[in-house]
Amino acid sequence: MEAEEDLIPYKIVDVTREKRFGIVANSLEDLVSRACEKLGLSGSVKVVLEQDGTEVDEEDYFITLERNTSLMLLTSEQSWEPPGRSKGANGDQIDGGRGIQGLLNRLQSDIGHVSLLGGCELELLSDMDPDSLTDIVPDRVFLDQLKEASGRFLSDKRQAKEAMDLLKLYHRQTAGGFQEGKKGTLAQ
Repeated sequence: MEAEEDLIPYKIVDVTREKRFGIVANSLEDLVSRACEKLGLSGSVKVVLEQDGTEVDEEDYFITLERNTSLMLLTSEQSWEPPGRSKGANGDQIDGGRGIQGLLNRLQSDIGHVSLLGGCELELLSDMDPDSLTDIVPDRVFLDQLKEASGRFLSDKRQAKEAMDLLKLYHRQTAGGFQEGKKGTLAQ
């Protein structure tokens, strides 16, 4: 039987982000098993971070995830998409209410807000094609600068997250070694 302290809570979503629920798991394999059962999925699935689509396929990486990390399960036919976007019948991207047009309108009034955006929004902006958006924002220079700034902020956020993940892993490893050393001294 699993010890309660070994179970870590996670948020699970399906590819449409319509089904959301919480589960607890003590390993990546345990998470996949429990999440597949909740979502009614069978066969091979892929686990990704809901925020940016990063694949979680190794236990070593999985143990660095924070409590309540939001994860998405994908079947082999599915692929990750940023929030607020979906594919139309012809396969073209369709922006939802939180799509690129809303972002551009908000940022035109105060470009400083780009530093407050989350990973998904920064990715959306850094991947945008300025030529195709001049009907929304006629200022091409603004669009080019926004694309460049978004890419820099996204890169900085990813580097900071990687550094934090490494620190968490280091902390878990040293804390585990400390606990084992402590048990050894108590046993003597």
